[in-house]
Amino acid sequence: MATTDRQATTLALAHALSAAERGLAVIPLARTKLPALRSPHRHAPAPEPVTCHGECGRFGHGVHDASTDPARIRALFAAAPWATGYGIACGLPPHHLIGIDLDRRPGEPETGSSTALRELALRHLFTIPPTVVVLTPGGGRHLWLTGPPGHVVPNSAGRLAPGIDVRGAGGYLVGPGSRTRHGTYTTAPGTSHLPPAPCPPALLRLLLPPPVRRTGGGGSGSGEPVTGGRGLVQFVLAAQEGQRNTRLFWAACRAYENGIGPALLTPLLQAARTTGLTDREARATIASAARMTGHHT
Repeated sequence: MATTDRQATTLALAHALSAAERGLAVIPLARTKLPALRSPHRHAPAPEPVTCHGECGRFGHGVHDASTDPARIRALFAAAPWATGYGIACGLPPHHLIGIDLDRRPGEPETGSSTALRELALRHLFTIPPTVVVLTPGGGRHLWLTGPPGHVVPNSAGRLAPGIDVRGAGGYLVGPGSRTRHGTYTTAPGTSHLPPAPCPPALLRLLLPPPVRRTGGGGSGSGEPVTGGRGLVQFVLAAQEGQRNTRLFWAACRAYENGIGPALLTPLLQAARTTGLTDREARATIASAARMTGHHT
C-alpha cells in the first residue's frame, strides 16, 4: 500500500475513534464511500446473504458492523487496511442520528436543495437549529439531527423534495475527515463543537412514513388505485423538459415509501410516457426508485 494510503487509513481510524467517543457507531469506508469490507456471504446461495446481519460473527455486513467499541473499531480497520474513510450509522442510540443530505448541482452558487429546505421550513413552520454540518467534496452539505427513541426514520431519496436525501435507520453518513475519490469531507466552520441538534417536530413528521390509506379495489389499472396516488401522477404530468426523469424518480420514491408503488406502477408509466419519456426510460427510472427505497419491481 502506498504511504499516502496508509496515512489516509491512519487518519480515518483516528477520526472514527473520535466519533465513537461521542457515542457514534462507525464502520470503515473505501474511497468509493461504500463499506470497505465485502460481505462474507457474497459467494453463498440465497437466502443467507439476505438474512444474516452479522449474527455469523464475521465482518462485512455493512452498517450492521458499526460499533462504538474502540477494540472492535480497530479490528474493523485492521481487516480493511485500504479504508480511507468511515461511515457513521444512523438511527442507533444514544443519538438516533438523522442525516439531511443537501445535494448541489454543478454550476449553482447555492444548492437548489437548500432553497427547497427553506421553503419546507417556511411552509411547515420549523427552523433548523444550530447543529453539526459536514461539507461534501461536491459542494453539498450533511445536516446532523437527532430523533426521539421509538421513532424509526427511514432512508429516502428525494422524498422531502428533489435533491434532498435522508439517512435514517439502516443508513450511514460519511464522517468528516474521510477521503474519497472526489475529495475530503470536512466539518463546516463553527459547527464541529456542536452536538447533533434535536430534529424539529414539524420536520420529523415529514420524515416519518405517513399511514397508508387504501381504498377498495386496489387495482393497478386506470383510475385512482390508492388515496394520494393522484397527486403523484399529476406531479409527473406537470414535468417540463429537463424535469421528466427527476419528477418521475421523486414520485416513484414517494409511492414505494408509502406502500403504494406496485399499485401506482401503471399510472406512473402512463404519465411518464405522456411527458415524452420512452417506456424503457420510465421503467428504468421507476426501478431505480424501487431499489433506492428497498423494494423490487
